[in-house]
Amino acid sequence: MGRKHRKVTGECLCGQIEFTVELPAKWCAHCHCTRCQRSHGAGFVTWFGVNKEYFTLEKGEKLLKWVPSSKKSEYGFCSRCGSSMLFRSTKWADEIHITLANVHNDIGLQPQAHVYFDTHVDWLNFDDELKRHVDPVVK
Repeated sequence: MGRKHRKVTGECLCGQIEFTVELPAKWCAHCHCTRCQRSHGAGFVTWFGVNKEYFTLEKGEKLLKWVPSSKKSEYGFCSRCGSSMLFRSTKWADEIHITLANVHNDIGLQPQAHVYFDTHVDWLNFDDELKRHVDPVVK
């Protein structure tokens, strides 16, 4: 008999895209890359990653659009409200990354690090003790 995983749900701002994520998350981190800053209009974005087969789009398939962010990656967003909530890349082909803010429930994992910290905005100060990486490695 297989082990049952806990599930969490999430949605975009307008609620027209809904999804379910099977946990556990592989990692959780604050991303400070300039692409995240620009696509979200924020100083950083908190993401978590799961195996892509643990992500289920429940509603809004026609509204979910993907836009390239580099030659190897793309962001998924709602074409109705503009919520940018997903990320996928050939670099992590077996994963999908989900914005923590778009999930309704606790994923059971706190952010573990700051990634791409070399491009963090100078108008935010961080006094936490999380590791600060210049690359996307979370260890």
